[in-house]
Amino acid sequence: MATTQSVKNQLQSKNNTSQQPTTVQTLKGLLSSPTLKKRFEEILDKRAPQFMTSIMNLYSSEKALQKCDPMSVISSAMVAATLDLPIDKNLGYAWIVPYGNQAQFQLGYKGYIQLALRTGQYRSINVIEVYDGQLESFNPLTEEIVINFENKQSDSIVGYAAHFELLNGFRKTIYWTRDQVEEHRKKFSKSDFGWKNDYDAMAKKTVLKSLLSKWGILSIEMQKAYINDEKEVNEVELIDDNVIDISTHQDIEEHSVELEEIREEDQ
Repeated sequence: MATTQSVKNQLQSKNNTSQQPTTVQTLKGLLSSPTLKKRFEEILDKRAPQFMTSIMNLYSSEKALQKCDPMSVISSAMVAATLDLPIDKNLGYAWIVPYGNQAQFQLGYKGYIQLALRTGQYRSINVIEVYDGQLESFNPLTEEIVINFENKQSDSIVGYAAHFELLNGFRKTIYWTRDQVEEHRKKFSKSDFGWKNDYDAMAKKTVLKSLLSKWGILSIEMQKAYINDEKEVNEVELIDDNVIDISTHQDIEEHSVELEEIREEDQ
């Protein structure tokens, strides 16, 4: 594995010869690297080929992702792989979201539920949309909520409710109005990509995430997922300790040089 200094030296050498770092490599070419294949196999074993195919399928179907640095897509997918969560956008467990020319891992609300259930500490956990006419009352102090599911007046969603109960009997419920969710989105969302594609899924994730982060039992796996879900775009990293971290945009360029070295080693 090349040292940071040797990577920088090679980057400088390439710049001196008017050659740009390899930022236009196709995702398919990167995934064909035996080194990357091995890393996915170490994480997913026999499921690695199917997961790597899902990366290619997602990339091929998303024009916005195709504008991202391919390695950032793989980095994001690696995070999902370490959490053993599928990246199929239709499943809602984990997403790979474009932020400019970089991709970033984002945990879906179903991913939060899945990781919570794996702890073996939850008797029940759920988050739902609340439609116009269904909410009768909610007391934020006592967390008493009354929802009449038979009294739906329209398809208009007025809020979102999340609830969990632990095996020891501890339980929590929160309710956010749609206005509260929208205020949170405007204040904290780094990209509208997920919100434009599935607003309700992002809203449910936001409410459930708030509930679990404040009151839930967070395993080490859940803490890692939460941290990666919170990362800024210039802090994308591969979980695998053998892979270079990406902490700055300069490092992203350096990483491209290292990937070229990997391919040369594999040939």
